[in-house]
Amino acid sequence: MNVLVIGCGRLGRRLAELLDEHGHDVAVVDSDVDNFRMLDEDFNGMTVTGFPMEMKVLRTAGIESCDAVAVCTPDDNLNITISQIAREFFNVRNVVARISDPGREKVFKRFGLKTVCHTKLASDAMFTALTQPWDSREVTFGTATVAFHVKEADRSWIGQLVTKLPCDPGETPFGLVHADGTMQLSAGRKDLYVTDNDRIVFAMMID
Repeated sequence: MNVLVIGCGRLGRRLAELLDEHGHDVAVVDSDVDNFRMLDEDFNGMTVTGFPMEMKVLRTAGIESCDAVAVCTPDDNLNITISQIAREFFNVRNVVARISDPGREKVFKRFGLKTVCHTKLASDAMFTALTQPWDSREVTFGTATVAFHVKEADRSWIGQLVTKLPCDPGETPFGLVHADGTMQLSAGRKDLYVTDNDRIVFAMMID
């Protein structure tokens, strides 16, 4: 995929490096040439210095042939303007914009733009970490989805092998989370025993 990243701050730089590592063709635009010096030395993409609202700068960066545009500057107003330019003038349908103000998500949606609000993501993550640290999680690998959930060790489980713990149908013990936050995977081990204040992670294939 040919991707244009607008903004080479921390977010834009990390995104450009990830895309490059995964084999995509990447161009990065930023008005400050010094920001490009922070890119990983192995970065193989193209860098273009200039104000990203200028058509000439965008064309130099290859927007006319790109498959997607990620707008990552710290300015919400600039991001929405560049996103509209990418969609309306250059007919790029896959445009994702960073925004800081959750209240502006509706504005972006009215223009048919996809957004990532880092403020909302961070606050949601912190809320979960504070109030629901042991909620169930699902992870998808290809077409398979595995559900993980955590149970506090029952007093009767203390001293038992993790692999011998009672499970619900379809479940398997995945590992232990100790009181100090460290984790040990069971992986068929014959020497992993439940200790006081442990939590047990169970896994189940659900798809």
